[in-house]
Amino acid sequence: MSLRNACGAAVSAVAVAAGILTATGQPIASAAPTDCPDLYVVAVPGTWETSNEDPHQGMLSQVTRGLPGNVRTDYVSYAATAMPWEGQVYGRSKREGVDNARQLVSGMANLCGATKIALLGYSQGADAAGDLAAEIGTGLGTIRPERVAAVGLIADPRRSPTDDLVGPPVPGVGAAGTRAGGFGWLSSKVRTFCAEGDLYCSLARDDLAGRLAGLATQLSAPDVLQIGSYLLNLQSILSEALMPGYTAFMDAAPDNPPSEQWVKQLQAFLKSGAHQSYPRYVVDNDGNTATSWLHGWLAGIAGGHS
Repeated sequence: MSLRNACGAAVSAVAVAAGILTATGQPIASAAPTDCPDLYVVAVPGTWETSNEDPHQGMLSQVTRGLPGNVRTDYVSYAATAMPWEGQVYGRSKREGVDNARQLVSGMANLCGATKIALLGYSQGADAAGDLAAEIGTGLGTIRPERVAAVGLIADPRRSPTDDLVGPPVPGVGAAGTRAGGFGWLSSKVRTFCAEGDLYCSLARDDLAGRLAGLATQLSAPDVLQIGSYLLNLQSILSEALMPGYTAFMDAAPDNPPSEQWVKQLQAFLKSGAHQSYPRYVVDNDGNTATSWLHGWLAGIAGGHS
């Protein structure tokens, strides 16, 4: 082989290899297109879950474990942190989750033209997966909406009362505010789960401190695609929570100020374990929990090659 031919072959090999790598340098798929899965599940773990040696041990593992053989699942690697001293603020961490999930979805969609996509997310991961689903559903995504077969969101901090909730009704809205435009063409394919008492996804509309804190997490690293949502959330806070919050402040006893009331509410929530209850949280008359319901839903979609 001549030197020119050898160099040409090397360049071609590098180009092929680069085409199947994600942004993090990991292969999106090594199989030939004939081995493409019927359903590709992209799972975004919750806050701090990616610090485990095996992210498959988190909440979503109870959804993805034991799915049929024609299903492939990849877990999104991202910081999954919330505070500056942890490495990344919440907003930047979530955007990393959205970006990395988008890379996985786009890579598989380009490689396997017939494969359907499912998005899963828990907590901060539901925030990220939900934003990606909204991006795709409103025509701003890198894949067509019809490529997505299912979106499952557990404890979504941006839950809207109009989202398709599986399980008993819960009051309030997501602590971080709702998504302007919702899920667009994907609305009928999205299922959300929110346990009673989980302040991440069921915060009282008139909870001024909680809703301002939720907005602040989103604005800690603003996303230009979410400007409409930020404005919608701020308008909602001003119309629904500002006056009740002001009244509560004025009426509060000196020895029980609103700040202490909020701390007590937050402490009670953390002790309740509501945010971690989804493997036990029953959502239908057949006794399915949130995680088992999602598992059955995805298995059924894979079985029907939907």
